[in-house]
Amino acid sequence: MFSAAIFDMDGLLIDSERPIMAAWIEAARTLDIELSHSEYLQVVGLATSESEVILGALLGGPDAYRHAIEHVRKLLQLERSDGTPLFPIKPGAAEFLTALRQRGTRCAVASSSTSGQIQACLGSLDVLHHFDAFAGGDEVARAKPDPALYLLAASRLGVDPAECIAFEDSENGAKAALAAGLRVVIVPDLKHPPASIVERAFHVLNSLHDATAHLPRWFPERPTGSLAA
Repeated sequence: MFSAAIFDMDGLLIDSERPIMAAWIEAARTLDIELSHSEYLQVVGLATSESEVILGALLGGPDAYRHAIEHVRKLLQLERSDGTPLFPIKPGAAEFLTALRQRGTRCAVASSSTSGQIQACLGSLDVLHHFDAFAGGDEVARAKPDPALYLLAASRLGVDPAECIAFEDSENGAKAALAAGLRVVIVPDLKHPPASIVERAFHVLNSLHDATAHLPRWFPERPTGSLAA
């Protein structure tokens, strides 16, 4: 059994990949370019520096990329005009986090998003209180698939990486967790990891709805009050 759970955020806890893809497609149209879903999927799970190169090439160069990303930033506000979150929580995520908390399982987030973005997004969805630690992409020198984010998250939990399960949706995220020594549960989103990664996974789920049934086998119940305040 395992002592802690560490979660990716984008595409795993929150449904952000679809709105972000839609924003890039709309931004491309302002340049008279039709960016297809399959073209955009090339950058899902990549570090910002890598996606910038690919999107720049698809859009027509650095100047076009700068124009597009400014348009994307304007479109991607934290809340819609009606007050609902732009990035809703993924199905089953809140219930699974609640169940983990009830068992006394320590939880963290290891996301390529910045620390500020992590806390703003999860705070807007009222699930921030389920987490004991956070590791953001602005706090490490190298993005996923480098293991640094997962090592930082495990360190902040005070738990050996080998005692943690990572929940990931992307290939690079799964590679990062595996390289850090964690077991990986894959919950695919827009882009399914390749078979070579799936074969190395501890488990594959259709959604976090399905994770709750595995709790008795994955995480022991701990005494009430064992969590950090």
